[in-house]
Amino acid sequence: MKTFAFAAASLAAGLVACAAPAASAATKTAVFAGGCFWSVEKFFEATPGVVKAVSGYSGGTTANPTYENHKGHLEAVKVTYDPAKVSYAKLVETFYRNIDPTDPSGQMCDKGPSYRTAIFVSNGMERAVAEAEKAKVEKLLGAKVTVATRNAAPFYNAEAYHQDFAKKNPAHYERYRIGCGRDRTLKVVWGGR
Repeated sequence: MKTFAFAAASLAAGLVACAAPAASAATKTAVFAGGCFWSVEKFFEATPGVVKAVSGYSGGTTANPTYENHKGHLEAVKVTYDPAKVSYAKLVETFYRNIDPTDPSGQMCDKGPSYRTAIFVSNGMERAVAEAEKAKVEKLLGAKVTVATRNAAPFYNAEAYHQDFAKKNPAHYERYRIGCGRDRTLKVVWGGR
């Protein structure tokens, strides 16, 4: 009887162990660069279907970049999402509606190479979705969109003090957001569209 009970317990533990990867396998990731990663992380974390958003660096050649040394990388956010609750196309649309897609130099008050905008795509479907949204936005705004569609690249998490910055430092983030003119710029770009 002990052997049967042990076998049953082992089988149950195995089923639980098998179920755990299946749950995490249901999520997907996408990487977006939209200027300061604090703001991009904040709007994606508020998007239904997004499990988490992590600030980091992507697109450069240096391994293990840091905030002080990320030349060649873009400030980016890796979004983990549940495709049963939000589509990749909806994430791309959300991304566009929360940036100025016509600014080739960066976003709002953050200018320079590391603040340029990009969507990092992992496959042909993601590329098609990103390019279709870009064409739609160009037509809607009547302006050239400068968001690059780039092949997926290694993503490096930013330092812990950058993660969830808007949640952990709400007053500091609000001063930054207001001082940077983020809301004002988005209202000018997107208006009632």
